[in-house]
Amino acid sequence: MAKKYGSRSAPVKIIVLDILKPHNPSIVEFGKFVCRQASVLSVNNSVYAVDNKTESVKMTIEGNNINFDAVKKIIMDNGGAIHSIDRVVLGKEKIIGLGEGITPK
Repeated sequence: MAKKYGSRSAPVKIIVLDILKPHNPSIVEFGKFVCRQASVLSVNNSVYAVDNKTESVKMTIEGNNINFDAVKKIIMDNGGAIHSIDRVVLGKEKIIGLGEGITPK
């Protein structure tokens, strides 16, 4: 069981999901559905694998305090399944790290 450390909640700023979805809706429409959620400011979708019936998509979502449960419901309601949460940025401000234009020395 996870321990709780105080009552302060850190807002979710960025979340990167690995999603399996059917070909329809397209990644454009799929992204628009997620963008309609009030806590989402922007979505970046990239297809990285395709088979006869599905597409594997990396979805990067940005917001001030993303409502993950609402986003997850939208994805599932449109035929998607979240395989993994690959990255999360939490806190009052976004931080820039590896994968965002900075390379290790």
